[in-house]
Amino acid sequence: MAFTPTPARQAPPTEIGVLGWLHKNLFSSIPNAILTLIAAYISIQGLYWIISWAFINADWVGTSRDDCTSDGACWVFVSVRINQFIYGFYPPVARWRPNLTFALLVGFLIWLAVPQIPYKKLGAILSLTAFPVVAYFLLYGGAFGLPVVPTSRWGGLMLTIVIAVIGIVLAMPIGIALALGRRSDMPAVRLVCTIFIEFWRGVPLITILFMASVMLPLFFSEGVSIDRLVRALIGITLFQSAYMAEVVRGGLQALGKGQYEAADALGLSYWQKMNLVVLPQALKIMIPGIVNTTISLWKDTSLVVIIGLLEVLGQVRQALADPNWLGYPAEGYIFAALTFWVFCFSMSRFSQYLERRLDTGHRN
Repeated sequence: MAFTPTPARQAPPTEIGVLGWLHKNLFSSIPNAILTLIAAYISIQGLYWIISWAFINADWVGTSRDDCTSDGACWVFVSVRINQFIYGFYPPVARWRPNLTFALLVGFLIWLAVPQIPYKKLGAILSLTAFPVVAYFLLYGGAFGLPVVPTSRWGGLMLTIVIAVIGIVLAMPIGIALALGRRSDMPAVRLVCTIFIEFWRGVPLITILFMASVMLPLFFSEGVSIDRLVRALIGITLFQSAYMAEVVRGGLQALGKGQYEAADALGLSYWQKMNLVVLPQALKIMIPGIVNTTISLWKDTSLVVIIGLLEVLGQVRQALADPNWLGYPAEGYIFAALTFWVFCFSMSRFSQYLERRLDTGHRN
């Protein structure tokens, strides 16, 4: 008697697809179903309240707090103060200068990030040589007929971007040099780099900013005055370079020993080996760590308020101290939080894009 196998039957609808996922994860038992319903009810109520407060019942148009007549958010506060949040106290007639500066910055980033745009080497050279000079004279002035705008009038998102960009650009090469020095075969160089890294990593940034603001001028001759922003940038750069050095060192150690031996077998000098073989591969491994350090620096810029520099969060606090706008802290802090989140999330997504683009599979 021949054996006839029973044909396979389709799985029940409650075990596959969306229904299967819901049954497995949210309604697998009576207690789980009850907790799911309670959590859904609380979430819906909270979401409805947030949407009602932030959008439906919010006030969007006006010029003073008298225009905020509903029970919702008063976004009039943000719209009235938006220029202060972005530019600080930068003169209104000169705000085209930071706009042009950041447009050039975005243009260079697009040039370097989009694979289809040619002449990447030229873009990198111009972004590291010509752009800083142009940005300095655009923001500060003093040449080409541009009036000087002292850094005491800089603030808001503009100041946050300036501190973050300069800090990470200067910290990167210093961090690479420190990481190479910490792995050097010369004991003196290794000791100096190790002491530097461990010292700056062991001191809080807020303390470094205080020291840069108060103690740094004491190391210069009498009559020499250093701008507060420059002092803050020196402290932030040294602080971030120590963390960047550890990120670079991790990338160098993650690279297989065979890469070093292959470079030595080719007869390359130390710097040829690092520039042509080791660092190009190690930098791909470092991308998550570098972006994480950049995001940390972006958020740490809010600490410069302790030395009198009002970045975006400092400008929000300054605006909230206005007696005409007392009672609207939530709207201002939400704006600052969203601003930080947008930039940090964008950097995170760009990091993932670079990882996918530069992934050559050597991790396997």
